[in-house]
Parts: sequence; structure tokens; C-alpha cells
Amino acid sequence: MASMPKFADYPFQITPLSEDDGGGYLITFPDLPGCMSDAETPEEAIEMGRDAFASWMAVYIEDGREIPAPGSGGPASGKFNLRAPKSLHAKLSRQAEIEGVSMNTLAVALLAECLGRKEVR
Repeated sequence: MASMPKFADYPFQITPLSEDDGGGYLITFPDLPGCMSDAETPEEAIEMGRDAFASWMAVYIEDGREIPAPGSGGPASGKFNLRAPKSLHAKLSRQAEIEGVSMNTLAVALLAECLGRKEVR
């Protein structure tokens, strides 16, 4: 049986809940889909998050499911929607046409190129 990953290794986010959502604070774990809890204070949210984390991990381990690595962002679909100004959309469309590729392919190539430059620095 796999060992229990450590709470301290996984990043979490605490966000205030609106009054419409009952107030208090929500704790979520970006790497662990569906792992969340809420409480009245940020400190209580962390404590409740520890319980949610332990329960989430126990279920994944018991089921033999793959546990995402800390900092991985969890499973990604490879898909997201993006809104852009009309002028940028038009430029991308023209460039994609010039290069004979779809706008989606061009956008992925440009993002990869930009990220590659950041990694080199």
C-alpha cells in the first residue's frame, strides 16, 4: 500500500466566500480535484483542509488511483477558452492564414515559444 503524502507538500488556496455562499473561507488544493473544505476563519479552513486532504488521499490510495504530484496543478484537460480583443483576434487569424495553420495551432505554437524563452532565462 502506498504511503500517505504530506499535507505540507501540497499547495492550497484560501478564498473568502461571499455572504450568498454562506460567508467564511474556502480551502482548495489545485493539485487534488474535488479536495476542498470551508470554515469560518482562515485558520479553521486550514484545519478543515487537513481533514479533507487526509480523506481525499485515503480514498485515492484505497482505490489505487494515481495521486497527482505536489505543484502539478492536477490533471489538465489540455483545453481552455480564451477571450481576446477583436484586434488581436484579427491579427492571429491573418497570421494563421499566412502560415497555413489553424488559429488554435498558431496560438499553441506561440504559447510554447514564449514559455520556452522564459525557461531559458
